[in-house]
Amino acid sequence: MDILIKNFNELSLEELYQVLQLRSEVFVVEQNCVYQDIDGKDEKALHVLGIKAGKVIAYTRCFDKGFYFEEAAIGRVLVKETERKNAYGHLILKASILAIEERFKTKNIKLSAQQYLTDFYENHGFMQIGEGYLEDGIPHIAMVK
Repeated sequence: MDILIKNFNELSLEELYQVLQLRSEVFVVEQNCVYQDIDGKDEKALHVLGIKAGKVIAYTRCFDKGFYFEEAAIGRVLVKETERKNAYGHLILKASILAIEERFKTKNIKLSAQQYLTDFYENHGFMQIGEGYLEDGIPHIAMVK
């Protein structure tokens, strides 16, 4: 899997379409969660794309400190279902952390994790903070690095 890191205005129309399609496939269809994915924040995000055979198969979006949280933020973390056996989630998260450190000059990162994925994020140095909560009907917990 190749990693591309782009600002919104650097995304090609095809890349943007594939990102939105994959986010819908994972978060809306697979997780059966009706929510407003296109939220007006993509224009401010740093987009981290995992590309395999010309297709986006893994993705995150990252924000500088002060936009989402006091810390920098990672969100919309996903890997296409058929590709999860390949550990691409670890690669895309590592690339996202490195991109934040290099582009936003901070190591302080916060994310809102689906609770069943806390071990995954803890393997990358994140710690749970606070109490769990429902976000779009799915149990989440805040985590920081």
